[in-house]
Amino acid sequence: MSGLECLERPAAGQPEGLWLLHHGRGADARDLLPLADVLDPERRLHVVAPRGPLELPSWPGRHWYVVPRVGYPDPATFHAAYDALAAFHDATWERTGLGPERTVLGGFSMGAVMSYALGLGPGRPRPAGILALSGFVPTVEGWAPDLAPRAGLPVFIAHGLRDPISRWGSCSAAGSLNFSWRLIFAPPFVLDYLAAHEVAHLVHLDHSPKFWKLAHRLSPAVDRAEAWLATHGAHLHKYGATP
Repeated sequence: MSGLECLERPAAGQPEGLWLLHHGRGADARDLLPLADVLDPERRLHVVAPRGPLELPSWPGRHWYVVPRVGYPDPATFHAAYDALAAFHDATWERTGLGPERTVLGGFSMGAVMSYALGLGPGRPRPAGILALSGFVPTVEGWAPDLAPRAGLPVFIAHGLRDPISRWGSCSAAGSLNFSWRLIFAPPFVLDYLAAHEVAHLVHLDHSPKFWKLAHRLSPAVDRAEAWLATHGAHLHKYGATP
């Protein structure tokens, strides 16, 4: 497992640093790279997003390792990904001239795990910082964090509090509409239907015949979208699942 593919977002001018951004389980570099413009709108950093090496049967997107148990990566696939990603980091530092001391390792879900692993791994260079979104320090045979040389290392850790895993949208009594981020992977007619569904709840907070009459009036694709979600919904919920 070597020669990882990647996507890049260059800095606007001379880069002040490097951000290595690792996607989550069942996703792809394309899914996380737009985060660069959100967190670095002035484009001060050169951002590189490598692509996970594994494709797993019945799972969408790419993966860094196999998950036999939550929190405990499969050792063989973890170490293979670790070695490939370490080689990728080293080559990127050499190619860009931006070393580890100017690099933030960041990721979401499984990508956060790999950011911890490479940022805290024994024998690996100390980065400028770690950005870990919805991840954890892994427990895996043959790897343990080397913390002594990393005293004072800046680490930003965040976990989502509102990540719906059973509903696609919601409408509060106050009229606040919320939607699952996973809908970015759904076709447009499904998005149109779900928007209409929640807007209809602004008038009817139940699923009465009056509600469905209004939903059908707002969206001509109600039945088609419901059928699509019944077929693909469970698969869609696997995106960003806890690694």
